[in-house]
Amino acid sequence: MPLITLFTAPKPFTNPHIDLIQRNALRNWLALGDDVEVVVIGNEDGIEAVCRELGVHHIPDVDCNEMGTPLISSIFSLGRQVNDSPFLVYVNADILFLPELVDGVRVLADEQTAFLGVGQRYDLDVTSNLDFSGDWADELRQRAQNEGKLHGQTGSDYFVFPRSCFKEIPDFAVGRAGWDNWMIFRARWQGWPVIDMTDAVTIVHQNHDYAHLPGGIVHFHQPETAVNVRIGGGRRTIFTLADVTHRLSAAGLKRKTMTWKSFWREVEIFPLVRLHSKPLGWLFFALFHPVKAFKEVRGWLAYKLKSTK
Repeated sequence: MPLITLFTAPKPFTNPHIDLIQRNALRNWLALGDDVEVVVIGNEDGIEAVCRELGVHHIPDVDCNEMGTPLISSIFSLGRQVNDSPFLVYVNADILFLPELVDGVRVLADEQTAFLGVGQRYDLDVTSNLDFSGDWADELRQRAQNEGKLHGQTGSDYFVFPRSCFKEIPDFAVGRAGWDNWMIFRARWQGWPVIDMTDAVTIVHQNHDYAHLPGGIVHFHQPETAVNVRIGGGRRTIFTLADVTHRLSAAGLKRKTMTWKSFWREVEIFPLVRLHSKPLGWLFFALFHPVKAFKEVRGWLAYKLKSTK
C-alpha cells in the first residue's frame, strides 16, 4: 500500500503548452517512487490517452456543474476510493514536486493525527520536456531557485492531509478561485494544525496562460469563482498561507513565529475559527477593516435594491 495517494483533475490536453506541462507533471509524480500512487480524475480531451500512455490510474466519471466544470467534492471522493493510503495529496496538474514531499509527509505522520499541509511555490517558465532521471531533483531545485520566483502567500496549489480529514467538501468548481482558501479556513475551523511546508518541500509551478478558461479570463474573475466563495461561506472564509499555525523545516515541526501582524490577525479571526460564530466573525472584520466592511455593506445594499426593482 502506498503512503500517499496523489490525485489531480487536469485541464484538456488540447493546448500544446498545457499538454507539455501536464505531461511533465505526471512523469514527475511517477518519479517520486512506490510511496506515491498517482491518480488522474476527469474526462477532459486527451486525459484517457495520456494516462494510458504513461500507465497512470485514470478515473473518468467525475461529477460536474451545469457548466461542465468538475466538482471538487467528487474529485476528492474519487481520489480517496482508489486505495487505503493513510495520506492524500490533491495537487494542480501543473505542479512539480521533489522527493522531499514524501519525507515531509513522513515527518507529519509522526507528529499529527489531523492536519493540513500547504506551501508556497516557485513560478518557473517551462517550455520543453523535463528529464526525471539521474540528479533531476537537485537540478530542478537549482533551476527553480535561480530562474524562478517564489510566489506570494495567496495561492495554494497542493494540499496534504490524512485520510480522516476532508471527507465532506462543498460542490466547488475546480480551477476557479475560492475553494483553496476554504480548505485553509476549514482546517482552522476544525482546530487542525495548518502547516506551512515551504521550507521543507520545494514545489515548482510551470507558468501558463489562461486561454483554456472561458473567454481567456483569469480564474479570479470567472463567474464560478463567485459561486465557490458563496457556497464556501462568503468572504470571511478567504484564508491564505498567512493563516497557517505551524511551519515544517529541516529542524522539524514548530508553531509559527508570531509577529504583531499575525497576532492581530489571530485576534480578528478568533470568534470565527474558535467560537464558530459567523456574526461575531463579521463584526470583528468590520472593527479591523471598517472601510472594506462599509464597501461590502454598500455593495450588498445596492444588489438588494437592484434585485427588488
